[in-house]
Amino acid sequence: MNKVSFFLATILACLLSQTVAFPAQTSDSSKASATSETGIAIFYSDKMQGNALTSGEKYDKNALTAAHRTLAFGTMVKVTNLKNDKSVVVRINDRGPHGSKERIIDLSGKAAQDLDMVKDGKTKVKLEVVSAPNK
Repeated sequence: MNKVSFFLATILACLLSQTVAFPAQTSDSSKASATSETGIAIFYSDKMQGNALTSGEKYDKNALTAAHRTLAFGTMVKVTNLKNDKSVVVRINDRGPHGSKERIIDLSGKAAQDLDMVKDGKTKVKLEVVSAPNK
């Protein structure tokens, strides 16, 4: 193997080791893939402001954060509102949403505003992992 091939193989191995997989979702598993997921987004009530989250952080309605059932804390996820094609990148810092399996992410108030979904209360979204935390 020459130096260029070795270099390219090393880069490819590094990139592949950074892949994050979503578990299959019962609500819409036909649309789930290794790095994306489609389902319903909801958002936190303002009454949650300052409450402790599963990660130990306090909820900040003005931060771009979210809850997901399985993604590691610190994972950065691009959320796209499929109704209007607006997107935002959020950091996972809590577990949830609880309740309906069709709900796949619980967003902060700021993220919900940026996606223009506050009036509707919930919306169909696509999630795409942007980066995973280093371990």
